[in-house]
Amino acid sequence: MSAKDTLVAAAVAIQSKAYAPYSKFTVGAAILDENGTIHTGVNVENAAYPVGSCAEAGAISAMVAAGGHRIKAIAVSGGNGTADEPLCTPCGGCRQRIREFAEPATPIHICGPNGLRKTFTLGELLPESFGPENL
Repeated sequence: MSAKDTLVAAAVAIQSKAYAPYSKFTVGAAILDENGTIHTGVNVENAAYPVGSCAEAGAISAMVAAGGHRIKAIAVSGGNGTADEPLCTPCGGCRQRIREFAEPATPIHICGPNGLRKTFTLGELLPESFGPENL
């Protein structure tokens, strides 16, 4: 199994662990760091909806807590797997969070319960971004 396939499988598998009792929209994320380690996260809602946390933010926190500093690739799995549902790309805030630890060429694999749907680079999802080198 390729690194990309392993990353996608991790995002799809963790999606079922999300806590989304209000929206019913579950999301899982898996990050491959510079050490080859995969870190996962899920969206977590609460009664003060929409004050929750995104799956990508959870995976980034797990990476940092484990000592990782660079995102080499990320997979995001969302939705219920219907053919006509829109792609579940990272929200604007998460695109900026990813940017803190990734380069514009970093692949972001968008998937759902049925696997990989499309791959973008961070630069495609967040063009002309503001990052650490701007400070």
